[in-house]
Amino acid sequence: MKSPQRNSLPLSKFAMHTITTKPWPLERAIDEFARVGFGGISIWRDTFEGRDLTKVRTQVRQAGLKGVSLVRGGFFAHADKAKRREALDENRRCIDEAQSLDLPAVVLVCGADPEISLAESREIIQESLESLVPDAQAAGVRLGIEPLHPMYADTRSAVNTLGQSNDIAMAVNKASGIMSIGSVVDVYHLWWDDALPAEIDRAGEEGILQAFHVCDWRVPTRDFLWDRGLMGEGCIDIPGIRAQVEDAGFDGLIEVEIFSHEYWKLDQNLWLEKIARACRENV
Repeated sequence: MKSPQRNSLPLSKFAMHTITTKPWPLERAIDEFARVGFGGISIWRDTFEGRDLTKVRTQVRQAGLKGVSLVRGGFFAHADKAKRREALDENRRCIDEAQSLDLPAVVLVCGADPEISLAESREIIQESLESLVPDAQAAGVRLGIEPLHPMYADTRSAVNTLGQSNDIAMAVNKASGIMSIGSVVDVYHLWWDDALPAEIDRAGEEGILQAFHVCDWRVPTRDFLWDRGLMGEGCIDIPGIRAQVEDAGFDGLIEVEIFSHEYWKLDQNLWLEKIARACRENV
């Protein structure tokens, strides 16, 4: 059973991920998100390839949008040490791009390697984050670990629960003495975990509850990557999880992140209107 709806939020309390309207170029997405009334934007790296980042940053500001995150860095876990070094270099580029775009955070999908154990992958992830703390601090950028659903534990992420993310973030922050690492709560990946409420509370208490992403889990799900649902059309108790993160102290923008070949085929203006309605009625 889903929780009762909390007070409806204005669209200015939501941020859109550019991948949610993937057919649009970045410039169009910025203008349309602002026109409809969304408050912020999280920018995927592929959308600004070959563009002048200063111009992108200026357009975001002039549109009145708040930059939330750069998506995405990570993929640290490799059996091959040379690939680990390459991953660190790539994440330093992510940090530089976030700074150039005036985005305060980089979302991390931390990676996994089936040639090594999940425990070893998590050790590599933690060591990699420790290496990146000075770069993140110098740039004024925070790194957010996004735990992924266990179905992605083969190659995408060895961090599969909020508890694991919190453990790593807290260990790195304690070792460095700097609050550079946070945890990202994405309902698509975490809705199933009965430890989620306690771990949301812990993240709030530790000051590492960094971001909150929403979409829905369709029943049946036809593709585990490209068939995310619009809020309200699946089985996730989004209002309940929203209440948990707010009670834990989260007051940032709620980020809409939906991958859907079905919805990308729609007129994207109509799709954006459907999203706006779902934000008001189903979050």
